[in-house]
Amino acid sequence: MELHVLRIFSAFPFTSIPKHSRILSKSHFPISLNFSDSPQFSFKVDCQKRNDVVFDDAAYEAERHRLDAEAHKAMAETSERETQDQEDPKAWKWVIRKRIWDLMEAQNIAQFPRPVHHRIPNFLGASVAANKLSELEEFKGAKCVKVNPDTPQKQVRFLTLDGGKKLLTPQPRLRTGFFSVLESSMLSPGTIKEACTSAGVAKYGRPIGLDEKIQVDLIVIGSVAVDPRTGARLGKGEGFAELEYGMLRYMGAIDDSTPVVTSVHDEQLVDDIPVNKLLIHDVPVDIICTPTQVIFTNTSIPKPQGIYWEKLSPEKLSQIRILRQLKSKIEQETGQKLPTGPSEKLPPTAQRRR
Repeated sequence: MELHVLRIFSAFPFTSIPKHSRILSKSHFPISLNFSDSPQFSFKVDCQKRNDVVFDDAAYEAERHRLDAEAHKAMAETSERETQDQEDPKAWKWVIRKRIWDLMEAQNIAQFPRPVHHRIPNFLGASVAANKLSELEEFKGAKCVKVNPDTPQKQVRFLTLDGGKKLLTPQPRLRTGFFSVLESSMLSPGTIKEACTSAGVAKYGRPIGLDEKIQVDLIVIGSVAVDPRTGARLGKGEGFAELEYGMLRYMGAIDDSTPVVTSVHDEQLVDDIPVNKLLIHDVPVDIICTPTQVIFTNTSIPKPQGIYWEKLSPEKLSQIRILRQLKSKIEQETGQKLPTGPSEKLPPTAQRRR
């Protein structure tokens, strides 16, 4: 019998079996593989032993932390380079990000993982802010909620699943896949909290593709800084939230009316994000939840309409498989070649073996 057990490996880049076979305990069953260049891999497993497959949480976390460390180093280099280049249209963003990161560390309102630099910062009161978010009518009425995978929104992911809603969450940095769907019906009461972690998503989630028919009723997005007067938002600088939003627009899963919510500490509220300097793909927020208040921004900033290919560098495209698949799909459907953005320095996360 031939089985597909891609979920077990979905959290890792497919390179070579010796490198990643540690995710499973080798003693549990014999495996033979049909390995090809296709993203679909077929595993032949002894049917009577297949239920003994074990997800190796420790190995997953070790690999995740290694890749995160690479990404953080890359972003530190990027921020230094772009901050010094006053002609760079993103230079001003790094000034605000650094100010907020420094402030959170100095005032000790940051939580693990620390330091918060080059992260969506985990903050004191994140669970309180999440609880306020769950009291929103927009949340109560939502059947499917897309939530970012960062630590400060872990409680939002829990409340989504605990409330019987469908949770849509992306692979961190879209590094090996697209989105995963989790539902409380897929979990036991004892595994819901685990399913809210990165490893839990890889372990229990159902990966979806670009052809998935899904309706997202609410988007929860992480932020480094956000302006309550305008809804202008800054993320950590990698642009993945914008790419995720654009791909959901392409899928027809969201539209302009889909509310975008962020949860932050009150000290992450700023008043100096220049709206006229925002880029076309920057995602504004409609609602801000902090540990002390809920703010409706009534933003007038236009929401992105999809992927802006002319802004997407060849290096970024080579980094994200799902984007390459989407580009190829659109070009085949339209018979026209999509534009490509200017080249950029390739960060280490894009140099991993494929």
